[in-house]
Amino acid sequence: MSIQDAAVLEGTKAYFSVEKFLQTREKAQEAVSRIVAQVQAGMLEEDANALVVATLQEMGSTGTFHTPYIRFGTNTVKTFGADSDPGIRLGEDDIFFIDVGPVWDGYEGDAGETFLTGNNPELKRCALDAQKIFQAVAEKWQTDSSSTGEELYQCADKMAQELGWELNFDLGGHRLGDYSSGDHYAGPLSEITFHPSANRWMVEIHIRHPDHLFGAFYEDLLMGEEAVKAPEIAIQEVRETGSCGGY
Repeated sequence: MSIQDAAVLEGTKAYFSVEKFLQTREKAQEAVSRIVAQVQAGMLEEDANALVVATLQEMGSTGTFHTPYIRFGTNTVKTFGADSDPGIRLGEDDIFFIDVGPVWDGYEGDAGETFLTGNNPELKRCALDAQKIFQAVAEKWQTDSSSTGEELYQCADKMAQELGWELNFDLGGHRLGDYSSGDHYAGPLSEITFHPSANRWMVEIHIRHPDHLFGAFYEDLLMGEEAVKAPEIAIQEVRETGSCGGY
């Protein structure tokens, strides 16, 4: 199958409803909010992962399209699917991120975000920059109707480097929709050579410090105006940066 075949790669099942799909997106984000409210400094990452699973079960998830997980501290540099180092406890001034992929009633939800337990300025900057890079990518997608998935991630990579981070291309975005959207396309958004349609693609931004063991993750759906939202992390100092407009 050619990755240029947009009609095939962006296909959905007959029952697919954008309204229900966007409701599932909101429910996945609610799950992240419920999980983070239960996370405390001193907690073992293994216990937090059990909490993630229990929360999704309590919310009636009928399954997952990827294993939900949480990463603490030094484990935030690890890519999707890599085993965490065991025995990591969340510090009082630390960084962590959550990534869930629940399924409700045949629809895939996906949400990932980074959180802080203290006021370390570099950790704050990392968490915020992951969101800012997502925003820049979403804005490019909205304003440049010829931008391909490849170009969107070239934009993300350029901006990450300008901000002093390394972009993890192993987390290069993916299809989302009715379960399983991977039946239509299981590869990354970063490799598609057409302009992605709304309500079909997740942009994943995983950045890491080039020299120190911490990173941040943020993801959301390309869905029009709603996708370009202000960062929600409360940070006192926000460094101005560029955009992907000229990329």
